[in-house]
Amino acid sequence: MSGLPASARLAWWGTAWLQGRIGPDAFLDGVLGDDVAHVVGGPSGASPLLLELADARNRGATAVGASFPAPGDPAGLRGPRDLNAAAIDAGEAALLLGASSALVPAQVGQAVEWTLLPAERRPPPDLGEADRSLRAALLEAAGTLAELDVASWQPEVADRLHDLRTAVPLEAPDGVPGRCIDLAGRALHLLDVARLALEDDGGALSTAEATARRAALEPLERTARHALGAACSPDGWPPSR
Repeated sequence: MSGLPASARLAWWGTAWLQGRIGPDAFLDGVLGDDVAHVVGGPSGASPLLLELADARNRGATAVGASFPAPGDPAGLRGPRDLNAAAIDAGEAALLLGASSALVPAQVGQAVEWTLLPAERRPPPDLGEADRSLRAALLEAAGTLAELDVASWQPEVADRLHDLRTAVPLEAPDGVPGRCIDLAGRALHLLDVARLALEDDGGALSTAEATARRAALEPLERTARHALGAACSPDGWPPSR
């Protein structure tokens, strides 16, 4: 589970629990990761995450999908405004598919506190298109950065960008398609690379060169976020055999 954001873990293990593939203990082990607790905040105090998921099931939830938005890019969210704003601020959200609601996480020390918000129904992500777009964005970014001599300012970034096979190793519960695990691993790898490179313009000799490098990396970061969301959204997965 190394590297999976909280909403991605909830999407995979929450869906498996809702569909009866795993029990409560396996759900908690998968969702917690390195955290000590996950709770849902509310007017009357915090409640266990599993209790909220059970309530969502009673309200029609059949799966959990993830979204990884950013300012100017709601990435798989259709509103309302409060949800979009909270999810963009957090950088992620977990949609309770079929229950017209979503959970937005916030790290509080070693625990995660989720906020429940209304959510509008969205069109399902296109898993195949997300995969193709990620490959295309990687090739374009690698080519542009090679022209800008990225190897001279951050050799590690250059090496990792050119390795199409690299992916963060991930575990997943029964029911998550292998292609989704692979896509999520590659998306996480490229998110790490893009964010690392965007944090520092390294040996850029001019403002124009720094701007060009950023222009090459920002589309890769955006496409990787979309790919991670598609890999963690059961409403766009291929039918189970």
